[in-house]
Amino acid sequence: MLAAFDTECRDHCAWSAFLTVKSAATASLPDDVILSVEDLEVCFGARGTKVVPAVQGVSFQIKRGETVALVGESGSGKSVTAMTVMRLTEYDGARITGGRILMRLKDGGVADLTRLSEKRMEGLRGFEFSIVFQDPMSSLNPVFTVGDQIAEVITRHQGKSPREARDIALNVLKLVRVPDAALRLDQYPHQLSGGMRQRVMIAIALACRPSLMILDEPTTALDVTIQAQILDLVRALQREIGMSVLFITHDMGVVAEIADRVCVMLKGEIVESGSVNQILVDPRHRYTRALISAVPRLGSMADKDGPEKFPLVIYNAEVSQPEVSA
Repeated sequence: MLAAFDTECRDHCAWSAFLTVKSAATASLPDDVILSVEDLEVCFGARGTKVVPAVQGVSFQIKRGETVALVGESGSGKSVTAMTVMRLTEYDGARITGGRILMRLKDGGVADLTRLSEKRMEGLRGFEFSIVFQDPMSSLNPVFTVGDQIAEVITRHQGKSPREARDIALNVLKLVRVPDAALRLDQYPHQLSGGMRQRVMIAIALACRPSLMILDEPTTALDVTIQAQILDLVRALQREIGMSVLFITHDMGVVAEIADRVCVMLKGEIVESGSVNQILVDPRHRYTRALISAVPRLGSMADKDGPEKFPLVIYNAEVSQPEVSA
């Protein structure tokens, strides 16, 4: 099944050469790097009005087959960074005011995504890189079947006939471990459970076998057992397909499960980065320590007479340690 899936995706690789901007021809990346974000700056606000910086000087790289987690509280800039890689923040009034986003395409060329036209970006989204959002119910179209929504991506980027696209869609559903995949093809999103809908979103993201998949808090709306299944699925798909992953989350527990490297964001900047072991075992920045302290620990109330409220962890830049208050 995976071999057939590979063949279908490989047929379209030559077309991606058309999408590489000539001005980025001088850009280069190490052979094992898929994405390099360099000094990225993103601001919100119309021209002539007060500009609000959302991302400032953000830099990181993602290697082939690697999972990098962007971690931070709500409003830290992690989702804006991910959406800017997709060039989707411009629809929300944002502007890229500095930096580069270099992407290695399937044909081996390197493109600066910040310089591409919208028409060319449309050709890259879903084919070279894709995204899975937090809430699958608001991402999936309620009036189209699951099969139609997966096939749409395949038809657009690979030029397959409706029948060929449906066959590929069935293979992708099987790839993401959807039970009774042939039956699910003709069902609508409301007929599926939350975990199943998220698997469908991952199937859409994988339909053209992109080099990079961005997951923007994909497990937040799911219960704990389904979260674990989705994380296991992502790891298994990485082993089978070899794709890279940019994982957006505020949950350090999820980071420990899935990430190879971690970038901690605060107020639009990366304040600390390193391997997952380095960040979790020996965090250097006060904010990183505050995030880790906020994770409930199994057995932490074993010597208590009854349930107690979790301590509220407050990060204060003016003090040397996170302030903890009950």
